[in-house]
Amino acid sequence: MRTRPLGRTGLDISELSLGGLFVASFAAEQAEANRVVQRAVELGVNYIDTAPNYGNSEEALGKALASVHEPVVLSTKLGGRPQPFDPKDPEQLRGSVKESLRLLGRESIEILMIHEPDRPGQYDWWSDRIGFSGPVLDVLQDLKNEGLVRFTGLGGTTAYQLPHLIKTGFFDVVLTAFNYSLLWREAEHAVLPAAVEQGMGIIIGSPLQQGALAVQHPEVDTGAWWLSSPRQKQFQKLYRLAEDLNMPLPELALRFVISNPQISTVLMGSRREEEVESNVAAVERGPLSASVLEELDRIAALVPFRPFEEPFGLPFGREFHGPWEAR
Repeated sequence: MRTRPLGRTGLDISELSLGGLFVASFAAEQAEANRVVQRAVELGVNYIDTAPNYGNSEEALGKALASVHEPVVLSTKLGGRPQPFDPKDPEQLRGSVKESLRLLGRESIEILMIHEPDRPGQYDWWSDRIGFSGPVLDVLQDLKNEGLVRFTGLGGTTAYQLPHLIKTGFFDVVLTAFNYSLLWREAEHAVLPAAVEQGMGIIIGSPLQQGALAVQHPEVDTGAWWLSSPRQKQFQKLYRLAEDLNMPLPELALRFVISNPQISTVLMGSRREEEVESNVAAVERGPLSASVLEELDRIAALVPFRPFEEPFGLPFGREFHGPWEAR
C-alpha cells in the first residue's frame, strides 16, 4: 500500500484508509469488526477514522486494535457526547476526549476533529460565527499542549462554509465528505484549494456517496421521482463508461479520488473482510489514466451542482417519502 504525506503533520498515511462507522455493532458483530480491522492493517492500511456518534464504533475499534501490533494513526471527533450535548462546555468536551481514549485503549490520539463545525444547526460550536471563536478552540489547544492530542482537524460536509473554517489556519487536517466523488465535485471549488493553501492533510469521505455509486441501480433506467432528468442521464453515461472499461463502480470511484495528488487518503466504509480486500486491490491498481479522467470530467460537468431539491443521499433501493424521510 502506497502512502502519502498528511499535509504538514509529518505523518505518512496509506492512500486508502478505514472509516469506523461500519465496525459499530449496528453494522457488524465484534468478531467481524475484528477481522475487518486486522485485515485492513495486514494489507497496509494505517489510518482509521471514527467518532463518538458512530454508534459504538470507538469501543469496537478499541477491542479490534488490542491485538494489532502495527502502528496505526487514529482520528476521532468531538460532537454529540454526552447527551444533552453542549458544544460550549469545556468540561463536557474534555470528558468526551477522555472517554474516547478509554474506549480506544489509547493514551493519546493522533488527530482530534471537530465534527460538523460547518453545518448551522448541527452543533452550536461558535460564539462568533464570523470569526469562528469558541471554547472548543481553547480546549483543543490545551489538549495539544498536554500531549493528549497531536493534531486537530475539521470533519465537515458543506462545500462553502467549510473553507472559511479552513482559512483560520488553526487546523491541521480536513475530512470532507459527500462533496468529492465521481459525480459530485463541489469540494473542487473552495474546500480543496483552501486546504492546499493552508498545507492541510485532505481526507475524502464517502467516495461512494452513501451507496449511490456502489452498484448500478435500476432506478437510473426505470426512473424515480427524486432523480432529476440531468442526473439520470449523467448516471447512464457513467454506467456506460464503467462497462466500457470493464471496471466495477467502486473501483472507478476510489481510483478517481487517489488520482488527485492533493488528496492524502480516501476512506472506505467496509463491513466485511472481502470488501477490504476488494478496495485495497482497487487502490493498488493506481490512479486512472488521463483519458479516463477527462471523460469523467465531461460526465461530471453535465450536472456541476446538485439539482434543486435533490436528496442529500440519493435513496436508491429505499422507499422515499420526501426531503426528510427515506425508509
